[in-house]
Amino acid sequence: MLIGIDASRAVATQRTGTENYSLYLIRALLGIGTGHRWRLYTRDAPAADLFEPQEHFEWRVMPFPRLWTHGRLAWETWRRPPDVLFVPAHVLPWTYGVASGTCRSVVTVHDLGYLHYPQAHTILSRIYLDLTTRMNVRVAARVIVDSMATQRDLVECYGAAEEKLVLAYPAGRPGFGPVTDAATLHQMQTRYGTGPRYFLYIGSLHPRKNLMLLLRAFASLVKRGMLEDDVRLVLVGRRGWLYDEILAEASQPLLRDRVVLPGFVPDEDLPALLSGALAFVLPSLYEGFGLPVLEAMACEVPVICSRVSSLPEVAGDAALLIDPHDQESLSQAMARILREPELRQELVRRGRKQVTRFSWEACARIVLATLEEVGRG
Repeated sequence: MLIGIDASRAVATQRTGTENYSLYLIRALLGIGTGHRWRLYTRDAPAADLFEPQEHFEWRVMPFPRLWTHGRLAWETWRRPPDVLFVPAHVLPWTYGVASGTCRSVVTVHDLGYLHYPQAHTILSRIYLDLTTRMNVRVAARVIVDSMATQRDLVECYGAAEEKLVLAYPAGRPGFGPVTDAATLHQMQTRYGTGPRYFLYIGSLHPRKNLMLLLRAFASLVKRGMLEDDVRLVLVGRRGWLYDEILAEASQPLLRDRVVLPGFVPDEDLPALLSGALAFVLPSLYEGFGLPVLEAMACEVPVICSRVSSLPEVAGDAALLIDPHDQESLSQAMARILREPELRQELVRRGRKQVTRFSWEACARIVLATLEEVGRG
């Protein structure tokens, strides 16, 4: 069977959640799917070390200036269709299943956050996300979902048939684990200006991540004298849409010298940054899955996260769950991390156990079985 994959997000040089999902799932699929032929489509040439060379897969690099998915990828898959097309991190090309009438396609829908929190998106992005998600759900033979929360949303908001939806939990980035070497920890803390004690957030900097609440909760602790002078808040990630409000809040006099914005940090530096943190904090208003929660647990760091959408599925009993609309709830959770060392140790112990419940191989086996089913027609 020839299986085609839109790998355009996997080859990104600066990857966040969906790009990492695409990369690590494709790697796992190629590892277990040696009985099939694989064709990976991308606009940009991949880095030489992104995938190990193997005889059963090939690249189809197709440069195109704009509208690559609905122009170049659509043309390629119409002229030379694979037995099944998988889109792990974007949208199906319009010709695939629309103009051609075929339904041999599988797509991952990660979340519907734009419906739950439209104020966290621009008008154009909401329209685009709504139209493309509707098309994905209508056209694809099967839809992979990251969580039960996303599965419920697709049924309730778009009327998706439950038998069309396939739950396949992803995992964190492979190779993440605790860094205990004091020199390495100090080097990372110096490189990114975190200082020795800090709360850490990792992800895109945009409103849906609820960073305004995090900044205000942290500022409240500073104002009440509940944080020593050396405790900082570190927000790692590239700037997303509607970023200016976040930057303005971080520039307030109370926070100016306490909030660190290092921008994008490469994967190889993240385990040390996580391992040195007091806690990882993810106060999102909505998450399709929340990969950084598992990555923090893998690095043996206590986790504070919201009790909404998919996050309770990911965190289990291994995190302090907070109300993402309640500033005091978050402030108190951060204060507990500082003053209760036994709590930190217990969260680390539970996190160690929780992270073993997720793996890319298990995810890939579910996805591969789905691709085989659809490819056979």
